[in-house]
Amino acid sequence: MDHSWLTAPAAEIAETARTLLGWELAAGGVRIRLTEVEAYAGTGEDPASHAHRGPTPRAKVMFGPAGHAYTYFVFGMHWCLNVVCGREGEAAAVLLRAGAVVDGLDLARKRRGEVPDRDLARGPARLVVALGLDATANGTDLVDGSGPLLLTPPTRPVAPSEVSAGPRVGVAAAHDVPWRFWITGDPTVSAYRRHVPRRTALTRDGR
Repeated sequence: MDHSWLTAPAAEIAETARTLLGWELAAGGVRIRLTEVEAYAGTGEDPASHAHRGPTPRAKVMFGPAGHAYTYFVFGMHWCLNVVCGREGEAAAVLLRAGAVVDGLDLARKRRGEVPDRDLARGPARLVVALGLDATANGTDLVDGSGPLLLTPPTRPVAPSEVSAGPRVGVAAAHDVPWRFWITGDPTVSAYRRHVPRRTALTRDGR
């Protein structure tokens, strides 16, 4: 599949993220329809982005090529998955936050345990577990079939009127930027939680 639709200027990452809603992602015998995504821009543009300070060893995948997977580990226990977007050298990525399992339900249930079907991929870490992914997906191509994941367009694109937008989840900076997009009313969309700074001895003492 052609990668060109993902290579818009980084400034247009929000629109690219919105258009990913309804796309399907397949891996490990499970296929998920994306219902919630979150956009992140690049160097000097977005303080919530891993690429804000340039191509670090972790974030270098965000600088291209487009259409590749960017995975990262959080809280010492969870993997998260992004689609790299933007022109070569201009960091941008879309975090895949949630989706509905549309094929491979039994496998997803086995990986996720005794949870309601709507929760199988409801949240970025749960989505990765449902697909059976780990660090080996990092940097692989999502659209040409050569990697463990395959991202395919929907038969019917999600109309703009069906999409809601709001602040990003769990980021310490630029958390009010409305670059999180979801299919309005879909039960698989994750719950919104605003970032709350950790209290330290300094803050508790009021100094």
